[in-house]
Amino acid sequence: MELLIEQLFNGLIAGAMYALITLGLTLVYGVMKILHVAHASVYTVGAYVGLYLYTMTGNLLLALVGSMVFCAALGVCIERFVYYPLLKYPAYVSLISSIAILIGVEETCRLVAGPEVRSFPAALPFPTLRLGALTVSPVVTMTFVVTVVILALLWFIMTRTELGLAMRAVSQDIEIASAMGVNTQRTVAITFVIGSAIAAVAGILTGIYYNQVYPMMGTVPAYKTLALIVVGGMGSASGAVLASLLLGIAETLLIGFANIPLPRDALAFIAMIIILMWRPTGLLGKRGGK
Repeated sequence: MELLIEQLFNGLIAGAMYALITLGLTLVYGVMKILHVAHASVYTVGAYVGLYLYTMTGNLLLALVGSMVFCAALGVCIERFVYYPLLKYPAYVSLISSIAILIGVEETCRLVAGPEVRSFPAALPFPTLRLGALTVSPVVTMTFVVTVVILALLWFIMTRTELGLAMRAVSQDIEIASAMGVNTQRTVAITFVIGSAIAAVAGILTGIYYNQVYPMMGTVPAYKTLALIVVGGMGSASGAVLASLLLGIAETLLIGFANIPLPRDALAFIAMIIILMWRPTGLLGKRGGK
């Protein structure tokens, strides 16, 4: 029983990290209807920038903030100089460009930082907790706290602010939103800022949790997040979070507890196939994509 509880807890941690990575991709798709595969490269850059700043300063908060600012600027550059000029072309053109950015950024990280795996032994301002027989490490506590804070802030922005209203209007119809006075260009840019900043946090947390940062760390998340936004419902942030948590728990229980002989990363795509057969719009998606 203790092993089951421990595996469930580990699954929630994995799901929380998936959710942080997937949220930015979901926001971008909801606003621009672009499959932003390059989001995973922003996640990788965030991990490297965070590691570099932490090594230089020894201050994790400064590393987090600096990485978020750097990745926010990177996300806006991708939107402004790559996606925006391609909006007049079919969606697959942007997708191909996004994959090219992912590969290019990974290779740049490899050339600049080297191909080796780097450790990220950060000192965290959280104690080790004991819940019965379960020991909760500082990195687990930090992951839960940061994830909850980000989700709460994102919910507040989306439901209680004019920016959130503008983002929802643009996601429904960008041309009508522009005609009604919404500054769609600014709204899209802010969406990339928020999504890219969250990706930076996800990269740092992943680097600390697994104590490793390497150039190809965004490859599997790039394609797994695509499966997660389909399972959760295209453009649905709450669906993406739900799908991420369910996947994290399923991976841990089926692979780590039940010892099912399947590759861990295959479960996301198996889940996508099953969900699409049962509910083509995803778990929390709405018919018509609205």
